[in-house]
Amino acid sequence: MSKFSLCVLGCGDAFCSGGRAQTCFHVKTKQQSLLLDCGATTLLAMGQQQVDPNSIDRILISHLHGDHFGGVPFFLLHAHFELRRTKRLSILGPKGTRDRIKAAIDVLFPDVGDIAWHFPLEVIELEAGDQVTIADIQLTAHLVDHPSGAPALAFRLASGGKVVAFSGDTRWTGTLIEIADGADLLITECHSYKPNGVPHLDWETLSARKNQLRAQRILLTHMSNSMLTELPRLEPSDFEFAEDGLMTHI
Repeated sequence: MSKFSLCVLGCGDAFCSGGRAQTCFHVKTKQQSLLLDCGATTLLAMGQQQVDPNSIDRILISHLHGDHFGGVPFFLLHAHFELRRTKRLSILGPKGTRDRIKAAIDVLFPDVGDIAWHFPLEVIELEAGDQVTIADIQLTAHLVDHPSGAPALAFRLASGGKVVAFSGDTRWTGTLIEIADGADLLITECHSYKPNGVPHLDWETLSARKNQLRAQRILLTHMSNSMLTELPRLEPSDFEFAEDGLMTHI
């Protein structure tokens, strides 16, 4: 029996390579609806996939780069001014999340000031090793290697005996082995085909280390043009490839 349903709202990189929206996954369980990362294109992607922003209970942020949290200011202001939201919203992210969201709002909408939200808003800052229970999900945060002005996190979400793991953005690190172990689905970035010196994962590294990632399924996301160009010759493979709008159940 499925415990998670997941819709890929955005699986692109920072530059929307291939016309793909920036990183955002809509995850639903029996008790809640959440966003896993919230790139700047998130509201557009939610409209395209007919996901009601008012249905979202929580937003999980892996790290504080704009293509992973840049949609939060727009989500909050849309909820406040357009939807007149009253339902509580929780945002969970690495240390520094609260200040970075405020700074982003101040830069993008300086006339808004210190807004008094129409809805209860809580921001919970996580550190590596933290385990928190959010409704029917046990969430564990893990440290990965991706400079972003604050710690970058990977997440492991467990519910009803099922596990979804998410790498966020990172170079290769042993943390990936840890979060993948026994997971029903590992969502991992694969930014390029070959290593190119940037703090991201690549196809050659993941392929070489595939046997260390003991997840039932591995879904690759956050692909640049160099990786997208190679996809036709890589299929079929031991990996699955994300596309905007992809639905899956775990």
